[in-house]
Amino acid sequence: MKKLILLTLAVVVIGSILLPAERECMVSAKKMTKGLIVIDAGHQGKGNGRLEPIGPGASSKKPKVASGTTGRASKTAEYKLNLIVAKKLSKELKQRGYRVKMIRNSHNVNISNSERAKMANRWGAGALIRIHANGDVNTSVSGAMTMAPTSNNRFLSKKIISKSRLLSKKVIRAFCRATKAKNRGVYSTDGMSGINWCKVPVTIVEMGYMTNRKEDLKMASKVYQKKMVKGIADGIDAYMGK
Repeated sequence: MKKLILLTLAVVVIGSILLPAERECMVSAKKMTKGLIVIDAGHQGKGNGRLEPIGPGASSKKPKVASGTTGRASKTAEYKLNLIVAKKLSKELKQRGYRVKMIRNSHNVNISNSERAKMANRWGAGALIRIHANGDVNTSVSGAMTMAPTSNNRFLSKKIISKSRLLSKKVIRAFCRATKAKNRGVYSTDGMSGINWCKVPVTIVEMGYMTNRKEDLKMASKVYQKKMVKGIADGIDAYMGK
C-alpha cells in the first residue's frame, strides 16, 4: 500500500514539474485524433491538355488538368484563389485537431486529376476535399455547390459513393450557413476524373462564381475567405462526427 501511495505521489510531482512546452505537446498529441484530411487546391499555374481516362479502365478521356477560370472583377486566377483558401483551411483544420496533407503548396506543379486522387488514396485520407471556384457564361449566376458521384458510378465502391455523398451534403450545408451564399446543393456527376479515381471519400467544393462580379469580389476578400474556411471545416467536423 505504501509503495502505491509513493508511486502516485511521484506521478503527480513529475506532472507538476513538466515545462509548459512539454505540457503543451502532451495536450496537442491528445487533440490530434480526428484523422487525416487531404486538401487539393484545384488546378495549377499551367494547365495540362494531355488526356487521361476519366476512371479506371475507362475509354473516355479528359484533359489531365484544366486551367480554371478567372475573376471577372478581381482578375484573380482561380488556381491562385484555390490555393489561398486551401492553405487557410489547412491551418484551421490543424487547429481543430486534424492531420492535414496538401496535394500542392505552390502553383509550379504538374499533377493530373487522377494523380491527385491517387495521392489521397496512398495517404489513406479520411476525406479528400477538392477546392474550386465556378464560372458561367451567365454572369448573374451565383451560389455555392459541392460535387459528388451518382449512386450508379461504375468506378467507385458503394461504400465510397455513400460516404462521398454524405460528405458533400454536410460540407455544402455548413458552407452556406457560414457564408450565407445561395445553396445550389450537391451536383451529381460521374464525369470527374478527380472523383472517379478515388478510393477514399471525396467532394469537390465549388465556392462560388468568379464570373459573378459581386461573388468574385467576396471570394477575393480575407473576411469572406475566413467564412468559407469555417464553413468547409464545420462540414468536415459534421461528417467526421457522423
